[in-house]
Amino acid sequence: MTLNELRYIVAVARERHFGRAADTCYVSQPTLSVAVKKLEHELGVGLFERGQGEVSVTPAGEPIVSQAQRVIEEAARIRQLASQSKDQLSGPLRVGAIHTVGPYLFPNLVSALNERAPQMPLVIREHLTAVLTEQLKRGEQDVIIVSLPYVEPGIETRTLYDEPFSVLLPTGHPLADQASIATEQLQDENVLLLGDGHCLRDQILAFCPGCVQGNAHEENLQRNLEGCSLETIRCMVASGLGITVLPHSAIDRPGVPGEMLMTRPFSDETPGRRVALAWRRSFPRPDAVALLWQVIRDSIRAGVVLVEEMPLESAVHTTRSLPPSTGI
Repeated sequence: MTLNELRYIVAVARERHFGRAADTCYVSQPTLSVAVKKLEHELGVGLFERGQGEVSVTPAGEPIVSQAQRVIEEAARIRQLASQSKDQLSGPLRVGAIHTVGPYLFPNLVSALNERAPQMPLVIREHLTAVLTEQLKRGEQDVIIVSLPYVEPGIETRTLYDEPFSVLLPTGHPLADQASIATEQLQDENVLLLGDGHCLRDQILAFCPGCVQGNAHEENLQRNLEGCSLETIRCMVASGLGITVLPHSAIDRPGVPGEMLMTRPFSDETPGRRVALAWRRSFPRPDAVALLWQVIRDSIRAGVVLVEEMPLESAVHTTRSLPPSTGI
């Protein structure tokens, strides 16, 4: 059993295809296939089911592939420990974020981090929480930015900030005459939401389940919104199609003329979300994670509330209401 063989099976599990796995490992497909077969023979179990056009991991292979990923990471850590002068802030850092955080955080973060660690460029991706989690576990991401609660085996989290939600309305909407809006008032409106799989959608429905009433118009509307961004929803609000609920960081954005939109706070307990970093416990660059955490907190926009350090077991619980936003 060699490290290369372990890298090969991790690549096959990730790509679900021997040819693509060979490309990512910079070897020929026959070389990779022979090495995988050799390892399966040595272990006495089949790691993969080979189907037409796709490869899947067998039940016996799942824990072996997971352990192989950990071994590869620990091997990298050994190299790091062997060279104490190695700079953890040198080399790309792969950072993923959920769709409702990335566009509003990354522009300021990239420039701020470049000033602090110019030798550590960010490789950025945006996706749903479930996809980012799988990428993180497979070693395709180093750190991800998610909304709490978030609990996964072998994953550490560190809270960044709390962010209140506000209601976004088209100018001239009847609710715009009010200084604030009660949650119950949303139940009689066309509330535009992101599609299934977005945690922001789940968070909104948690404090306002009546936002989705199951009528045919709403169902058709939601199908049209599947996979859309908050910026698309903002445009739909400006066109008068409905209203929506946005996190504070997404409120003031260029594009749609400001006179077409209005925001109002909630009059009852302010709903919101808690945003955090997450990374594998085995990740060998803790200094990079610590710097990323600090730079994000230093560079985020006013209107969110920095969360003081707390035990991790407390950080995974998100309350419905947030403290009043005092800015930072």
